[in-house]
Amino acid sequence: DDGGRRAAGSPAASGQFVRCLYAVGFLDLFGVSMVVPLMNLHIKSLGASHTVAGIIGSLYGVMQLFSSTFVGCWSDIVGRQYSLLACILLSALGYFLLGTSSTVFLFAVSRVPVGIFKHTLSISKALLSDLVSERDRPLVMGRFNAASSVGFILGPVVGGYLAELEGGFYQTSFLCASIFLLNGGLVWMLPWSAENTGNREHHQYRGTNSFSAKVNHDPHLKSAANGAMTNTNLFQSPWIQVATVLKKIKEIACSNLWDIFLVRFLMSVAILLYYSNFTLALEERFGVKPLFSGYLTSYSSALGVLAGFLLGPITRLYQHNTYRILLHSSTFTCTLILLYASALNIWMVILSSTFLAFSTTIGRTCIIDLELTIGGNEASGTLLGVGQSVTSVGRIIAPLLSGIAQEFSPCGPPSLAVGLALVAILIMNANKQKYCSHRNVKLKNQ
Repeated sequence: DDGGRRAAGSPAASGQFVRCLYAVGFLDLFGVSMVVPLMNLHIKSLGASHTVAGIIGSLYGVMQLFSSTFVGCWSDIVGRQYSLLACILLSALGYFLLGTSSTVFLFAVSRVPVGIFKHTLSISKALLSDLVSERDRPLVMGRFNAASSVGFILGPVVGGYLAELEGGFYQTSFLCASIFLLNGGLVWMLPWSAENTGNREHHQYRGTNSFSAKVNHDPHLKSAANGAMTNTNLFQSPWIQVATVLKKIKEIACSNLWDIFLVRFLMSVAILLYYSNFTLALEERFGVKPLFSGYLTSYSSALGVLAGFLLGPITRLYQHNTYRILLHSSTFTCTLILLYASALNIWMVILSSTFLAFSTTIGRTCIIDLELTIGGNEASGTLLGVGQSVTSVGRIIAPLLSGIAQEFSPCGPPSLAVGLALVAILIMNANKQKYCSHRNVKLKNQ
């Protein structure tokens, strides 16, 4: 299996990269989840109205929407090392400025570098896809997501403790900036020269085998992949880099990946609708307090971490057929949301939340793997960036749909989520032949 003998020049170097990226994912979400829950309280303490706080939060989301594709594509052009370091350090700058924000204006300014460059997790995933074989990619991605989720669980606990201290928000922001600097140090210390050499050998192999077979079906992807392998000069003119990025984004947009991104969009909105009014709906339907809802959410998050570590046995059970895993997990997710929407007692809600944590975690990992399988690893940064933009659109639309659905019933948002998930499942079934043909090419060249 030449495709599995990989990138960092030796198994030990590759393993070091992967373990370091697990640590980067953990520290990233640990730092961010310390600060984010405290932001609304802080901006209101600065005298901002609810409207101003909402506008600033929306601007951050809009910046993420447009920058994720651009930054992901940029990482394909200049290389993962420089793009990842730049995103980490500029995010650290944003959180440092947040720690000095004594006015609403400074608070808004501090969100700009974070809104544009906080794509460290996406670039880390793109780097992971460079380092491991396609066969092992779901397992490694699942473990990366699990490590990140552990940080997301622990971060709010530490942030809540620090918030009780005098000047707690500022201390938390500075600590978050320090964590990002630590991440930068971890990335800087890696043996990048060995990784780059291994990646060049790997791309040469894939260029004459599996990927060339895939992209011959789509000239837009072929052009994008060639750009990813040839335009790697960091010292190109910024204008040339921008032009190359825009060209690659256009090529991906014109490719045959629309159905994958549509499935990702529909499932993202469905899951967001499920969580949108979760606390309020449980109180109205079953009379439970918000504290219980918080415990239930934390319980689901912990199970999601466990699901990340179970991806290895699951992929082996399915003989590494990512399409089937995604189809079955999406069907299971749709069924569980329907169970929640029609639940007659709180125990049915607990049951649906328990298994939904597994199905959604597995589904998120599989949709990324399917994007990279069909689109090709050589443009992985661009593909992951576009995927993040699609999810960002879902985050913008879901609250609006949830508000409209709640006018009819507390069960309105999850009922709408069931309909959207069913549409996603129908799209996957309609394109089954395409997914299976790409899988056959993948298996033939492993």
